[in-house]
Amino acid sequence: MAWIRRVRTASGATAVQIAESVQGRRRIVRHVGSAHDDALLGVLVAQAEALLADPGQGELELGLEPTPRKVDLLPEVAAESLFAQGDGREEVARVAAPRVTATSSRLLYDVLTELYVDLGFDVVGDATFRDLVIARVVEPTSILDTGRVLGDLGRAPASERTMRRTLSRPQARGYRDQVATACFTHAASCGDVSLCLYDVTTLYFEAEHEDELRKVGYSKERRVDPQIVVGLLVDRGGFPLEIGCWEGNTAETTTIIPIVQQFQARHGLADMVVVADAGMLSTANLTALDEAGLRFIVGSRAVKAPGDLASHFRWHGDAFADGQVIAPPSTPCRAVPPPSLPSEPRAQLALRTIRPSVPNRSGTRLSIWGRGGRCGRTPGSGRCGIDGR
Repeated sequence: MAWIRRVRTASGATAVQIAESVQGRRRIVRHVGSAHDDALLGVLVAQAEALLADPGQGELELGLEPTPRKVDLLPEVAAESLFAQGDGREEVARVAAPRVTATSSRLLYDVLTELYVDLGFDVVGDATFRDLVIARVVEPTSILDTGRVLGDLGRAPASERTMRRTLSRPQARGYRDQVATACFTHAASCGDVSLCLYDVTTLYFEAEHEDELRKVGYSKERRVDPQIVVGLLVDRGGFPLEIGCWEGNTAETTTIIPIVQQFQARHGLADMVVVADAGMLSTANLTALDEAGLRFIVGSRAVKAPGDLASHFRWHGDAFADGQVIAPPSTPCRAVPPPSLPSEPRAQLALRTIRPSVPNRSGTRLSIWGRGGRCGRTPGSGRCGIDGR
């Protein structure tokens, strides 16, 4: 049989534990907590009693109400009674012991709900979807555990089947388009969307088999699990504007053009600056952005710069002045052809036909002849030699 055990600790606090007797020995089942005052001690004892209570134990309907426990509570001392004459005994008031009935973070839920409405996301008109979003913001967890998170927020959660059905509605009802429009409206009213930043990431799934979307691809974490590629376009303040999703084996460089074109078509934009990192760097992408009339900023090392920049670095170096413009935005990006290589393989050029130098009777040596190269007097003449002397 289990009971509530209270014991004094070395720090002077009172520890509340649930113990049981096993073969004549005491065993601690659970440590509820430690209290330094009577108020917290009462809360811990109430929690221990709730843990010991059997939820399946029924009660007989006898019409009897449980008698609350009584504790002594000293009344507030009035100023006139501090020096009053009397027998010195204090009046004791009998009140019920405090008991915690429920705890919740309702204020946090109300704040996130108000923010959800202010951003315009309530345009989808789905309360269960809103609760799933708020629970995901507070604590990312599984569908089975989402009910616990909503319960801690003071919100009665929907059933598991209802939550799973809700996950299939965004695709069917176009929630992404509605939320993207709301995000653009908020960003345009609070700032400027002429400059956008783009980056991608991968989300992996602990699944054994691939499907049409989740595929094994390049992973920066070197994982072999099926994954998807997610691209996000944000404004200069980091507020999301557009999101895209592709198969897990999609190259990162092939995602920037579709999502930028999708963002332009959705909101009718023509002039904007796209900022991306070195992963998006390719001559084809920069050419496509230039042909679309868009300006771009790509962060990369100078040695990896393509097109006209590579030609400039080759002939003028990589030292720049403040405000210097290397190529005007209207100039299409053109790939610099690789330097011309010899018609013969390098290994074949390294071979040389050398005739042994043998001194003749007069003491002079024979000439040494070979195929072009470093020893030739005239580059590309096809032979080199040393006059015999």
